[in-house]
Amino acid sequence: MIRILLAEDDDAMRTYLERSLGNAGYDVVAVDRGTAALPFLESEHFDLLLSDIVMPEMDGIELAQRCAECSPATRVMFITGFAAVTLRASREAPRAKVLSKPFHLRELVLEVERLFEDAATISM
Repeated sequence: MIRILLAEDDDAMRTYLERSLGNAGYDVVAVDRGTAALPFLESEHFDLLLSDIVMPEMDGIELAQRCAECSPATRVMFITGFAAVTLRASREAPRAKVLSKPFHLRELVLEVERLFEDAATISM
């Protein structure tokens, strides 16, 4: 089962994504900020870090950079509602997928599936 670490500061969005991704068959651990995500990345295995970009204390881009250091096999996908931030994310974390809000849950699940289908194809 694919394990996802979700970092999202908006309570309603975090709850919705955690429940929806869980219902789609993923094992999800959800936190409300990047600094809360770091201990999980350092001590547990996650297949995917799904992070908002704009968060207090540590933004998603810095979190992704720290993830690359402590858990390099973990893939990264950003979710954001800010177009300018999308450009920054593409420049500073080029291997990360960026999904712009608003998005439909099905779109998110398809992107996660696609991310891991690509990984399976590459490892063959």
